[in-house]
Amino acid sequence: MRPLLRATGMHRFAACASLGCLAALGAAPLRAQSQPPAQQQFVGGQVCQGCHADLADSFRRNPHFNSVASGKLPPERTGCEGCHGPGFEHAISADPDRIVRFPALTPAQAQENCLACHAGDLGKMHVRTSAHATGEVGCTNCHSIHDPHETGALLARRQRDLCYGCHQDIRARFEMPFKHRVNEGAMECTDCHNPHGAPVVSWAPAHSSRMVSPSFGNDLPCVGCHTDKRGPFVYEHPPVRVEGCGSCHEPHGSTTPRLLARPVSFTLCLECHNSIDGFGTTGQGIVGPWKGFHNLADPAFRECVLCHSRIHGSNADPLFRR
Repeated sequence: MRPLLRATGMHRFAACASLGCLAALGAAPLRAQSQPPAQQQFVGGQVCQGCHADLADSFRRNPHFNSVASGKLPPERTGCEGCHGPGFEHAISADPDRIVRFPALTPAQAQENCLACHAGDLGKMHVRTSAHATGEVGCTNCHSIHDPHETGALLARRQRDLCYGCHQDIRARFEMPFKHRVNEGAMECTDCHNPHGAPVVSWAPAHSSRMVSPSFGNDLPCVGCHTDKRGPFVYEHPPVRVEGCGSCHEPHGSTTPRLLARPVSFTLCLECHNSIDGFGTTGQGIVGPWKGFHNLADPAFRECVLCHSRIHGSNADPLFRR
């Protein structure tokens, strides 16, 4: 048997006493080469403390310790064995292969182990079909149970650093002049996204795999903060409802004020409004109300929102004017 790790004083005494009891319980079954009864497979966290004293000390400050403190859960959902499985054979043989070791599990196996307890959480109901799960990203890629950066969500590192580890293109976006202030700590990625998966949304169905967190039930995530843009309006701007805010804005960062997807607003509007008389690709204008109306050669007509200021929706004007 391998030497006890950091086991001194009472820890060594407790370990020897516990292992002595286990040997007495397991001697006959081992000689008979048969398994002990199911209730004897679970030996309790006190036995684990003998070898893993450092983990046992820190585990008392871990949210998972509630399973031990409550005293109401069955052995298979309590303490160390709640995640690592029955510890009888591991304690007798000290064989690391006789216990559930998360580094040896595939992402899908580790996820199913966690969902044995966490499947009832509403925010994780879509985790099995999420882009993370289908992309072989499991719970232990982001969470660290025994060495977390923070105790709440047990994240292995600061949240944005975890996300940047894979999403390097988004990290670059947050370095642009105009962006949501994630790097400054004003908000987190999870303010807009649910890393455990999200339901099919009512807008932009082709992009629903981006794990956005709907606001107010099943509304655009942006209106959770920008409530004045939520509506409903008498006159809706179709792209807002059909394609979402991303049809005009770059939500992570842009070189343009207001996070616009184009450097000037009229070029953005022309992506859709390129066949309307006087406001097309030729920019020749139409007759009245004055000569050169909507002539894009005139800088006066290159800021569409100067006139159409209620571009997200209006209750008074179908052309979204003031």
